[in-house]
Amino acid sequence: MAEDRIEIKDLLVRGIIGLNDWERKAKQDILINITLFTDLSTAGQSDNIADTVNYGTLIRKIMAHVESAERQTVEALAEDVSRICLSMEGVRRARTRIEKPWAERFAKSVGVEIEREAGGHR
Repeated sequence: MAEDRIEIKDLLVRGIIGLNDWERKAKQDILINITLFTDLSTAGQSDNIADTVNYGTLIRKIMAHVESAERQTVEALAEDVSRICLSMEGVRRARTRIEKPWAERFAKSVGVEIEREAGGHR
């Protein structure tokens, strides 16, 4: 079985994330990168959106969640996003990277990367 990839790079969403009082008051930038592992061979032959993962639909689901979730940790948000990815038909595995740009004074960003597979954690 083929293991192809769909990449979503640098999806910028604004949401509440963090532990500090100031982080809970105003939305901040959250940068998301996702790799979906799936089989794209049928879609490559049929040229039909019904035969692939509709990444437009997925992005809208992720954005809606991140904008409203108000998570305290980046780790919890990464789990949420991975779960949403794995809910899409045909997605076997998802690698999710969540970053908070400029979360620390001397770092461009701070983030986590997790990889989960359908049917359980990896």
